[in-house]
Amino acid sequence: MPQSALNSSSGRQSTATIALLQSSSLPMLVQKELERMILAVAELLGVSRGPVREAFRALEESGLVRLEKNRGVFVRQIGVAEADELYEVRAALDEWAGRRVAQSATPEQLKQLRAICERMDRAAVKDDIDAYWPLNLEFHDRLVAFAGNSKLLATYRRLVNELSLFRRQTLALGGMLPISTREHCDIVEKIASGNAAAAGKALHDHVMASHERMHRTHAGASAKLARRLAVIPARKSR
Repeated sequence: MPQSALNSSSGRQSTATIALLQSSSLPMLVQKELERMILAVAELLGVSRGPVREAFRALEESGLVRLEKNRGVFVRQIGVAEADELYEVRAALDEWAGRRVAQSATPEQLKQLRAICERMDRAAVKDDIDAYWPLNLEFHDRLVAFAGNSKLLATYRRLVNELSLFRRQTLALGGMLPISTREHCDIVEKIASGNAAAAGKALHDHVMASHERMHRTHAGASAKLARRLAVIPARKSR
């Protein structure tokens, strides 16, 4: 097989591997499983280890994992304070993108966003977070891409990857999917109206609402952990 064909095949394998790992919510995988990930994923996809290693390097560049020489692959940890900063930046980027797209959206672009909203609504009715989550990511990625600024899109994607360590859990709260769907549908209609200020505000408010949900999720998890620790008997000193 010609070398160019091999390179093309390797590139497609790497892209497919990255997509699989991201859609599988990599940050939520158990640490010990990551130590065997390269071999396991390579066997699963029927590819060599090279494309999987490339996928992990891409995930490192995206801020999802860190690679430590002679130690392995580790899920990147971010705290609530860093998440707060990321949400603030994301809200500003989303607002700008919303304003820009409201001024330039084509009928085809609006059609695509509405189609995603319809699929999100069907997933929300079924309370299917596994189906809803990638649609949520697709909606925002598509919208920012429509702004037509490649630097913005690259920055936004890295930011979203880092926030994915927190965001999926917030949507898992009971009753959140229908609320999130309504917010997305409202964003589309604001963009369709051509009102840049309203579209920008809708996106900004949507991100900050997600930020508030993140804090509620974190507070709930902390309280649950505290209750569990409270029932563990103290060890008697000898």
